[in-house]
Amino acid sequence: MNTTKPLLIRDGRIIDPANGIDMIGSILITGDKIGWVGRQVDRVPCSDYRVFDAKEMIVCPGFIDLHCHLRQPGYEEKETIATGSRSAAKGGYTTICCMPNTKPPLDNEKAIGYVKTVARKEGSIRILPIGCITKDRKGKTVTDMTELSHAGAVAFSDDGDSVMNDASLIEALTNSKTLGLPIIEHCENKKLAIDGQINEGKIARKLDLKGIPAEAEESIVRRDIDLAKQTGGKLHIAHTSTAGSVVLIRQAKADGVNITAEVTPHHLTMTEEMALGYNTNAKVNPPLRTIKDIDALIAGLTDGTIDAIATDHAPHTKADKECDFINAAFGISGFETSLGSLMNLLHTGKLSLLDIIAKLTIGPVKVMGKDYGNLGTLTVGKSADITIFDPQISWMVDPDKFISKGKNTPLVGQTLKGKVIASIYGGKVVFKEVGYNIL
Repeated sequence: MNTTKPLLIRDGRIIDPANGIDMIGSILITGDKIGWVGRQVDRVPCSDYRVFDAKEMIVCPGFIDLHCHLRQPGYEEKETIATGSRSAAKGGYTTICCMPNTKPPLDNEKAIGYVKTVARKEGSIRILPIGCITKDRKGKTVTDMTELSHAGAVAFSDDGDSVMNDASLIEALTNSKTLGLPIIEHCENKKLAIDGQINEGKIARKLDLKGIPAEAEESIVRRDIDLAKQTGGKLHIAHTSTAGSVVLIRQAKADGVNITAEVTPHHLTMTEEMALGYNTNAKVNPPLRTIKDIDALIAGLTDGTIDAIATDHAPHTKADKECDFINAAFGISGFETSLGSLMNLLHTGKLSLLDIIAKLTIGPVKVMGKDYGNLGTLTVGKSADITIFDPQISWMVDPDKFISKGKNTPLVGQTLKGKVIASIYGGKVVFKEVGYNIL
C-alpha cells in the first residue's frame, strides 16, 4: 500500500468543538496536515487518495490527555513510554502529558530531555512531559521552572503530593504567571487522609477500612485558590473528585481566579461501591466517591466549571494489586477504557457527545495555553491528529487484551458501548481496529 498518498476519511460525522463543526462530511489528510474538510467529496482537490470509510462513525480531533503516568524512567515493569503511548493510541489519544513522579523525578533539564528523547524514538504519539514543582517532589525547594520549560516541560506538578509549604507554592504560582504554564496540584491534605484507603463513608465502615474524607481534598483546593488569587498564577486542579471541590472551583472562576480543573472517567462513572469485596482494582487516589459527587462533577463539566477530562492512567503490576487492600497500590489503568466509560454518560443522557469531545480536545488545549493552539482542532493546515470512533459498538473489557502493561481495572468483564476504531497522529495511522480497512 502506498501510504504517501493523501488519506480521505469519508462520510463520517465530523465533530470539531473548536470550530463549531458538527456535520456529515469528509476530511482529506495531506502529508501530516489537515488538507480539506467539507461535505461533498467531489470537491476534494485530489482524486488519487486512499479511503477510510467512516460512515456512521464519529470523526473528531485526536484526544488530549493532561494527566497520565508512563512510569519511565524507573518503573518500567509497570509501563514504558513505548507501551503507554501505544495503549493511549488505542484509546483515541494522540497527545498525552506524562507526570513527573518517576525515578528519578523530572525535576531537571536532563530528566526532561531523557523523556523527550525516548518519546521521539519509541513513542507512537505526541508525548509532552510535565516537570516537578519542587526538587525531588519533596515540597520545599522550587525547581528551576524556566530551565524546565525551555527543556520542554508543558506544566509543573508534584503529582501524588500537594505542595504543602505555602511559600513554595506562592513562588511556583508566581513563576507560572511569567511562564504561562499551569501549576497542576494534586489536592490532598495527608494529615486528614492519613492511612486512608477509600472514600470516608458507609463502604469504608462496612469494610473496616480507614476513609479519606472529602475535606482532605477540599481544604487544599480552598488554600490553592487563595494563593492563586494572591499571585495571579495559573492553577490547575487535578482529578477533581468531590461536590465541594466543584463548588469552590465554580466560585473561584466567578471571582476571576486563573484556575482550571479536570476530572477522570472513573470519578465520573464509578462510586465507592466498586471497592466492595476488597476489590483492589478500585483503589485509586483520590478515591471513588458517591453518586452525589458524580452528579456534581457532571454538572461542573456541563456548565464549564471543569475544563477537561483526563485519564490519570496509572498502570501497575499484578503484584501491586494482587495483595491485601491496605498494601495495594493506588491507581487504575485508564487509557483503553476511557472512551467506553464516557460513552455510558452519553447513552444514559447525562452528557452530550459535544461536551464529551470538547472536554477531550479543545478543553485540554485551553488548560495548556496558547502555544498549543495547533492541537485539538480539525482546522485546515493544522496537525492531522484525528480520532475515529463508533459510539454504538459494544465490547467486553478484557485486561489481557490491553496494550498497556497495567491490567489493573475495576471494569474487567463489564460491557462498554463505544469503541475507538482508528487513531491518526500527524497524518499517520497509529492505531486501527482489526477488520477496518483503508482502501
